Amino acid sequence: MSCGFDLGHYRELLQAATAGGYRWAFFDGEPRDGDLILRHDVDLSLDAALRMAELEAEEDAAATYFVMTESVFYNLGSSEGRAALERLRELGHRVGLHAVWPNARLDERFEPVVAWHNPDPEYMSAPVEGAVNVMQAQWFSPETYRSDSNQRWRHGCPHEQLAAGAFPWLQLLTHPEIWAYSGETMGETMHAMLDAERERRVEQLRADRIDL
Repeated sequence: MSCGFDLGHYRELLQAATAGGYRWAFFDGEPRDGDLILRHDVDLSLDAALRMAELEAEEDAAATYFVMTESVFYNLGSSEGRAALERLRELGHRVGLHAVWPNARLDERFEPVVAWHNPDPEYMSAPVEGAVNVMQAQWFSPETYRSDSNQRWRHGCPHEQLAAGAFPWLQLLTHPEIWAYSGETMGETMHAMLDAERERRVEQLRADRIDL
């Protein structure tokens, strides 16, 4: 097992969790022993989120996808954005708000759950009125949290611990664009995403009847 940041190894992580006896859980109640809360912060790419969501559905896994209303990279109000939200729910996933402080404006598109984008310590775990903050003490502790931020596991890849059932419960944060595009480093992965984005934009220009 390579522990690379790619969709093949992400599938192995899900299979390890199944082998370890975990059940897929959401942020609608305090974690119980055996819960695995799959959390995805969609910072950059709806396409990457959908690719990950399809893979999870193949493994009978369910996750919460946190999407942004203030992103400069994608537009939830576009036909593409609306279709992405619909597809995520068709696949059995939930949608939360990936909010930019201090704007946590929830509407009918979102479950009442918020993950702050690039939070500062002073508000990272503060309660959010009318919603769950995923970093509140009930859902977060260093022992039961793992993140792939900037394409690095802080405590090593968790697949062996998942397979062994070593966590009482776990909130597992991943960023889909890290897994959907290839690269040995965060920089390489981001350039691969930009290359793919150029091809997608060219197709959008053609669809808009732009003479290329």
